[in-house]
Amino acid sequence: MNWRQRIGAAVVAAAVCAGAASACAQTTVKHIQTAASPIATAVWAGDTLYVSGQLASPVTPADTAKGTPAVYGDTKAQATSEILKIQAILKEQGLTLGDVVMMHVFLAGDPDKGGKLDFAGLQAAYTQYFGTADQPNKPARAAMQVAALAAPWALVEIEVIAVRSK
Repeated sequence: MNWRQRIGAAVVAAAVCAGAASACAQTTVKHIQTAASPIATAVWAGDTLYVSGQLASPVTPADTAKGTPAVYGDTKAQATSEILKIQAILKEQGLTLGDVVMMHVFLAGDPDKGGKLDFAGLQAAYTQYFGTADQPNKPARAAMQVAALAAPWALVEIEVIAVRSK
Protein backbone atom coordinates (compact mmCIF):
# COMPACT_ATOMS: atom_id res chain seq x y z
CA MET A 1 0.00 0.00 0.00
CA ASN A 2 1.49 3.38 -1.01
CA TRP A 3 1.26 6.57 1.04
CA ARG A 4 -1.82 7.84 -0.87
CA GLN A 5 -3.69 4.62 -0.17
CA ARG A 6 -2.67 4.74 3.51
CA ILE A 7 -3.91 8.33 3.85
CA GLY A 8 -7.14 7.45 2.07
CA ALA A 9 -7.70 4.45 4.34
CA ALA A 10 -7.00 6.58 7.42
CA VAL A 11 -9.50 9.23 6.26
CA VAL A 12 -12.18 6.57 5.67
CA ALA A 13 -11.49 4.98 9.08
CA ALA A 14 -11.70 8.37 10.81
CA ALA A 15 -14.99 9.15 9.06
CA VAL A 16 -16.47 5.78 10.09
CA CYS A 17 -15.37 6.27 13.71
CA ALA A 18 -16.74 9.81 13.80
CA GLY A 19 -20.06 8.63 12.39
CA ALA A 20 -20.31 5.83 14.96
CA ALA A 21 -19.44 8.19 17.82
CA SER A 22 -22.01 10.68 16.58
CA ALA A 23 -24.73 8.01 16.52
CA CYS A 24 -23.87 6.93 20.06
CA ALA A 25 -23.81 10.50 21.31
CA GLN A 26 -27.38 10.99 20.10
CA THR A 27 -28.84 8.20 22.28
CA THR A 28 -31.14 9.64 24.91
CA VAL A 29 -31.51 7.87 28.25
CA LYS A 30 -34.56 8.52 30.43
CA HIS A 31 -35.24 6.83 33.77
CA ILE A 32 -38.87 6.11 34.70
CA GLN A 33 -38.69 6.08 38.49
CA THR A 34 -40.21 7.18 41.75
CA ALA A 35 -38.57 8.35 44.94
CA ALA A 36 -40.21 5.46 46.83
CA SER A 37 -38.51 2.69 44.84
CA PRO A 38 -34.83 1.78 45.02
CA ILE A 39 -34.82 0.86 41.30
CA ALA A 40 -36.24 2.38 38.14
CA THR A 41 -39.53 0.95 36.91
CA ALA A 42 -38.08 1.19 33.42
CA VAL A 43 -35.33 2.94 31.48
CA TRP A 44 -35.48 4.30 27.95
CA ALA A 45 -32.27 4.10 25.92
CA GLY A 46 -33.08 5.57 22.53
CA ASP A 47 -36.13 3.68 21.20
CA THR A 48 -35.59 0.74 23.56
CA LEU A 49 -37.42 0.43 26.88
CA TYR A 50 -35.96 -1.84 29.57
CA VAL A 51 -38.66 -2.77 32.10
CA SER A 52 -37.44 -3.93 35.51
CA GLY A 53 -38.53 -7.28 36.88
CA GLN A 54 -42.10 -7.24 38.13
CA LEU A 55 -43.56 -9.23 41.01
CA ALA A 56 -47.23 -10.09 41.40
CA SER A 57 -49.86 -8.06 43.18
CA PRO A 58 -51.86 -9.99 45.78
CA VAL A 59 -54.90 -11.92 44.64
CA THR A 60 -56.28 -11.35 48.15
CA PRO A 61 -54.78 -8.47 50.15
CA ALA A 62 -53.62 -8.98 53.73
CA ASP A 63 -56.22 -8.43 56.43
CA THR A 64 -54.36 -6.94 59.38
CA ALA A 65 -57.51 -6.92 61.52
CA LYS A 66 -57.80 -10.69 61.15
CA GLY A 67 -54.06 -11.26 60.99
CA THR A 68 -54.21 -13.02 57.62
CA PRO A 69 -51.38 -12.53 55.15
CA ALA A 70 -51.81 -11.56 51.52
CA VAL A 71 -52.34 -14.39 49.05
CA TYR A 72 -50.46 -14.15 45.74
CA GLY A 73 -51.68 -17.30 44.02
CA ASP A 74 -49.93 -19.92 41.96
CA THR A 75 -47.50 -19.44 39.09
CA LYS A 76 -50.26 -18.77 36.55
CA ALA A 77 -51.91 -16.15 38.78
CA GLN A 78 -48.59 -14.43 39.54
CA ALA A 79 -47.44 -14.44 35.90
CA THR A 80 -50.80 -13.02 34.80
CA SER A 81 -50.54 -10.25 37.40
CA GLU A 82 -47.02 -9.40 36.25
CA ILE A 83 -47.90 -9.36 32.55
CA LEU A 84 -50.78 -6.98 33.33
CA LYS A 85 -48.39 -4.73 35.29
CA ILE A 86 -45.94 -4.78 32.38
CA GLN A 87 -48.79 -3.99 29.98
CA ALA A 88 -49.71 -0.93 32.09
CA ILE A 89 -46.08 0.28 32.21
CA LEU A 90 -45.79 -0.12 28.44
CA LYS A 91 -49.09 1.70 27.88
CA GLU A 92 -47.88 4.66 29.97
CA GLN A 93 -44.88 4.83 27.63
CA GLY A 94 -46.94 4.59 24.43
CA LEU A 95 -46.12 0.92 23.81
CA THR A 96 -48.01 -2.38 23.84
CA LEU A 97 -47.19 -6.01 24.58
CA GLY A 98 -46.69 -6.35 20.83
CA ASP A 99 -43.61 -4.13 21.16
CA VAL A 100 -41.90 -6.57 23.56
CA VAL A 101 -38.85 -8.08 21.86
CA MET A 102 -37.26 -9.94 24.79
CA MET A 103 -38.63 -11.46 27.98
CA HIS A 104 -36.72 -12.97 30.88
CA VAL A 105 -38.74 -15.09 33.29
CA PHE A 106 -37.33 -16.16 36.65
CA LEU A 107 -39.21 -19.01 38.31
CA ALA A 108 -38.77 -20.12 41.91
CA GLY A 109 -39.63 -23.66 42.83
CA ASP A 110 -43.26 -24.05 43.84
CA PRO A 111 -43.57 -25.73 47.26
CA ASP A 112 -46.89 -27.23 46.08
CA LYS A 113 -44.99 -28.92 43.21
CA GLY A 114 -42.18 -30.41 45.24
CA GLY A 115 -39.92 -27.38 44.72
CA LYS A 116 -40.03 -27.64 40.92
CA LEU A 117 -40.87 -24.74 38.64
CA ASP A 118 -44.37 -24.63 37.22
CA PHE A 119 -43.59 -24.06 33.54
CA ALA A 120 -47.13 -25.08 32.52
CA GLY A 121 -48.53 -22.36 34.79
CA LEU A 122 -46.23 -19.78 33.19
CA GLN A 123 -47.26 -20.90 29.70
CA ALA A 124 -50.96 -20.75 30.61
CA ALA A 125 -50.57 -17.07 31.52
CA TYR A 126 -48.15 -16.19 28.71
CA THR A 127 -50.30 -17.63 25.91
CA GLN A 128 -53.23 -15.41 26.96
CA TYR A 129 -51.22 -12.32 25.91
CA PHE A 130 -48.63 -13.37 23.31
CA GLY A 131 -49.22 -15.15 20.01
CA THR A 132 -52.97 -14.53 20.07
CA ALA A 133 -55.29 -13.32 17.33
CA ASP A 134 -55.45 -9.91 19.04
CA GLN A 135 -51.70 -9.73 19.75
CA PRO A 136 -49.80 -12.11 17.45
CA ASN A 137 -46.26 -10.96 18.30
CA LYS A 138 -44.12 -13.27 20.42
CA PRO A 139 -40.92 -12.02 22.03
CA ALA A 140 -37.68 -13.92 22.28
CA ARG A 141 -37.76 -15.41 25.78
CA ALA A 142 -35.69 -17.17 28.38
CA ALA A 143 -37.24 -18.91 31.38
CA MET A 144 -35.11 -20.27 34.17
CA GLN A 145 -35.49 -21.66 37.65
CA VAL A 146 -33.72 -19.71 40.38
CA ALA A 147 -33.06 -20.63 44.00
CA ALA A 148 -35.31 -17.85 45.28
CA LEU A 149 -36.77 -14.46 44.40
CA ALA A 150 -36.69 -11.23 46.42
CA ALA A 151 -40.05 -11.86 48.14
CA PRO A 152 -40.52 -15.15 50.02
CA TRP A 153 -43.96 -15.72 48.44
CA ALA A 154 -42.81 -14.96 44.88
CA LEU A 155 -42.90 -17.80 42.36
CA VAL A 156 -42.32 -15.67 39.23
CA GLU A 157 -40.53 -12.47 38.22
CA ILE A 158 -40.73 -11.13 34.68
CA GLU A 159 -38.65 -8.43 33.00
CA VAL A 160 -38.97 -7.29 29.39
CA ILE A 161 -37.29 -5.23 26.72
CA ALA A 162 -39.56 -3.38 24.31
CA VAL A 163 -38.71 -1.36 21.22
CA ARG A 164 -40.65 1.54 19.72
CA SER A 165 -41.15 0.79 16.04
CA LYS A 166 -40.51 3.56 13.57
